[in-house]
Amino acid sequence: MASRDVLRQTTRLASSGALLQVLFRVVTFGLNAFTLRYLSRELIGVVNVRLTLLYSTVVFLAREAFRRACLSGSTKRNWTKTINLLWLTVPLGVFWSIFLGFIWLHLLEVPDPSVVPHYQAGVVAFGLSAIIELLGEPFWVLAQAHLFVRLKVIAESLSVVSKCILTVILVVLYPQWGLYVFSVAQILYVSVLVTCYVTYFVMFLGSPEATKKSFPIARMKALLPNLVEDETFVNWKEARLTWSFFKQSFLKQILTEGERYVMTFLNVLNFGDQGVYDIVNNLGSLVARFIFLPIEESFYVFFAKVLERGKNVKDQKQDDVAMAADVLELLLKLVLLIGLTITVFGYAYSQLALDIYGGSMLSSGTGPDLLRCYSLYVLFLAINGVTECFTFALMCQEEVDRYNFVMLALSFTFLCISYFLTQWHGSIGFILANCFNMGIRIAHSIHYIYDYFKESTYRPLTGLLPSPFLILVYIISGVITGFSEVFFCCNKGWMARLIHVSVGALCFAATIVTMFCTETKLIHFVRSQFLSRYMKKGI
Repeated sequence: MASRDVLRQTTRLASSGALLQVLFRVVTFGLNAFTLRYLSRELIGVVNVRLTLLYSTVVFLAREAFRRACLSGSTKRNWTKTINLLWLTVPLGVFWSIFLGFIWLHLLEVPDPSVVPHYQAGVVAFGLSAIIELLGEPFWVLAQAHLFVRLKVIAESLSVVSKCILTVILVVLYPQWGLYVFSVAQILYVSVLVTCYVTYFVMFLGSPEATKKSFPIARMKALLPNLVEDETFVNWKEARLTWSFFKQSFLKQILTEGERYVMTFLNVLNFGDQGVYDIVNNLGSLVARFIFLPIEESFYVFFAKVLERGKNVKDQKQDDVAMAADVLELLLKLVLLIGLTITVFGYAYSQLALDIYGGSMLSSGTGPDLLRCYSLYVLFLAINGVTECFTFALMCQEEVDRYNFVMLALSFTFLCISYFLTQWHGSIGFILANCFNMGIRIAHSIHYIYDYFKESTYRPLTGLLPSPFLILVYIISGVITGFSEVFFCCNKGWMARLIHVSVGALCFAATIVTMFCTETKLIHFVRSQFLSRYMKKGI
């Protein structure tokens, strides 16, 4: 596949992912806001921190390394061996579910049954849901490798909406069920997710469209583990790369979910405070899930396909290097400006957002300060997502192994800093520790990118330098909206709130106009790559 075709399909994947996720997440956002009125902070803390951590840890440790290894390189490979390798995620998931489930049941503090009933059933259900989701892993990797634009997003969106609707119904009708409600909803979520992938491939394989695309898999039976005569069961090069990524993924999970591990194992916050922190964390990470994650996942595939892993810049096709450098520069600029916008405007509108979303339970206490700090953290998330997706797409196995030692030191440092900052500044300490963690990872990735391109004429890191005039507009907007919050928000009535929102809207409009005037190359990239197909349809 030509590089420009890969770029076109990748941007289509990322833009479709972002737009469809916004559409479906708006629905779930409203459903979650409604559900908060019926739940205690303690129940939210157990579900969203303790049980969700069990589920995310199992699926991450079981599949992340396989995804990284099997999405590297060309789609022209022995897919039978790749699929055989991917099915190993299931027994690995069973092992982690049993091992971690035992810890969650017998070694961690058990919530008060009168406040959070049916904890044991919740642990079993969330561990089982992780195993069910892993049954769809070969389908996910095959779809992602061949850039199936809408399958992933529609499957995830339908499963999330189904889960939220069922949760709302059960919470309203059977509030006494406790964790049974969330256990049933979690099982439904993964079941819908896997069913969507299986159904799609049942319909797609053997169809005229699959024949036209010369799709490497012809029958559903080929998506099951298969022995190949006189050949190894798996591709050992992929298996060794998977092992390297596995050692890294173990550490990356600690960094990604570090604050939840500290909460769970060190009991620095009670279940109620954990619930408030998690709600604010989820609200603050909406942009990361809507925009940054689809961009990171899609362009990891782009960079892995356009440039060859392990080769230096001189040994690559120079046309591909030019395209990759240009795309990287513009992606960095795009996520930087999105992150700056969230940071500047998030500071003055955090309290208002929490009051509208969850009432006084969230807008009083540490909630607003948590969300303000998270607005800054979003900027770190934005830059780290793009820099790491390029770095991981190009690292050879030896570089991945060396990076594992960096991650080991960083994991230990992060956990220590999280603990001490939490003792000093409560739940805000977790976000400050995450900012430190992301800062170190960004520095490593920037160093790798600089070294990679230093022998060429391309300087993609200039994407991290926005226009000085645009920076000035951001500063002025931040000052104006900050004063607006002091004078008009948030206990002075709805008219004062509307004035505060109007001030923010004017400052935001001024920022966007300045962006269009000063970042013309970026605007052209977004319009030509991300928005072109919607503009053609008149959307």
